[in-house]
Amino acid sequence: MKQFIVSVIACMFAGFGLMSIPQSATSQPTGSKSMSLGNFSVSLTVKDLAASLAFYEKLGFRQCGGNPAKKWVVLQNDSATIGLFQGIFEKNILTFNPGWDRNKATLPHFDDVRDIQKMLKSKGLTLTTSADESTSGPASLMLSDPDGNPILIDQFVPRPSK
Repeated sequence: MKQFIVSVIACMFAGFGLMSIPQSATSQPTGSKSMSLGNFSVSLTVKDLAASLAFYEKLGFRQCGGNPAKKWVVLQNDSATIGLFQGIFEKNILTFNPGWDRNKATLPHFDDVRDIQKMLKSKGLTLTTSADESTSGPASLMLSDPDGNPILIDQFVPRPSK
């Protein structure tokens, strides 16, 4: 099921940009390397796509992607991006996309998902799915926070040049 979720979300998010996450070196403990997870969006599982779409439009969101006939849409409002998904997955998902800016343009420098994976493992975190470290193209990994909230780190572009 988790591989299905990753595949579905990868296909859905391939067509839109996500918001940037600012980094602050002061938020990192002394001596630790900062980790840039990339662009961020929240994928919400909804019971009624039309009702949810109407609600978020009243909050000022506009549709910028998706396919309502396939029960998913992507909405943006200023720097916020959310996906609404009916019947596609069980839980809301936090999604990060290394290598993309808000408009889905590839960044020249970013932390590759495989490097992020190594850092997460070195910090003792357990992954539910892993990126193939022998590859250099698009890849993803998934983990859960202590409350069981799924986190998808999904990179659509090749490893950056060094």
